[in-house]
Amino acid sequence: MGFASFLGRLLFASLFILSAWQMYVEFDANGGPIAKELIPKLTVLKKNLSSKLGVGLPDIDEQHFVATIIFLKGLGGILFVFGSTLGAFFLLLHQGLTTPLLHDFYNYGPSKPEYHLLLNDFMLNTAVFGALLFFIGMKNTIPRRQLRKKTPKTKTVYEIDQKM
Repeated sequence: MGFASFLGRLLFASLFILSAWQMYVEFDANGGPIAKELIPKLTVLKKNLSSKLGVGLPDIDEQHFVATIIFLKGLGGILFVFGSTLGAFFLLLHQGLTTPLLHDFYNYGPSKPEYHLLLNDFMLNTAVFGALLFFIGMKNTIPRRQLRKKTPKTKTVYEIDQKM
């Protein structure tokens, strides 16, 4: 059971680790290709939140955001392989930050072709979020150390006589 659990965590985390490595390799002075995709999405998000909240929001530096994504994916994936709950929380934070931002199906109408592609990706990332929550929940329900049952001592004739 232990090896199967490790292999499952390794395969699951490989999605994040390999993606973080690819983003790290492509990272440049401008933040890489992901930053080019993030700039318009962050602008739309900032405009929507500013109009809803009624206050101006500070600018988000795309390079720092991409570096944060790489950090959360990479370190979270590596820690998750070894069964760390902290790694699962890093991956949850990554999913929580990027899923609604990158897969913004809500900005498109159902008649547009982007809508269904983005909705599908959003739902897949939501399922990954749920799997991480399941892992954390299961990790918290299993006791860390199994308590040994104490075997009852047999009473001797001497102990019975003294009680009487």
